[in-house]
Amino acid sequence: MSAVCFGNMVAPPWELLCSSCWFTFKLTRTFFFFLFRCVCCPMCTPGYYVRNDCTSTDITICRPCTVSTFTDEPNGRRNCSACVVCEQDLGLKTVKECKPSADTVCGALEGNYCIDPYEGGCRAAQKHTTCKPGHFIKHPGTEYNDTVCENCTGNYFSNGSSLSCTPHTR
Repeated sequence: MSAVCFGNMVAPPWELLCSSCWFTFKLTRTFFFFLFRCVCCPMCTPGYYVRNDCTSTDITICRPCTVSTFTDEPNGRRNCSACVVCEQDLGLKTVKECKPSADTVCGALEGNYCIDPYEGGCRAAQKHTTCKPGHFIKHPGTEYNDTVCENCTGNYFSNGSSLSCTPHTR
């Protein structure tokens, strides 16, 4: 677990770093101070959420994320986030399954390319362009790039599925 703040501190309320604090007033000869006493609640580790916050006498109680939910960093959250579902209808496939400490990672299905890359995965994909007759495939589509088609010139032709143009016969 990671701590949220540290011990006693003297600070105005807008600079407060603690999650649970009590304050008292302290008057010196020329200045009036707020003395803050903080209870530093430990954060839950990735894969867990806060079931009960700490108090001055009890520790933070963390519970594991349930199936299809996750937290991927130390947190003070009251619930876990829902895992992403990789929709085949959107041209996506699951590359890494969701686990309590990490979200699902999606990738582009075969025949598709990613149009919305995100943290090593993909949030949306689209079908590769199909070259039309009279065009050839200059660069085949990849997971992150669409197919590049180019016109056949002069006395050359292609049905659209070739990597080059073929000369017309006479």
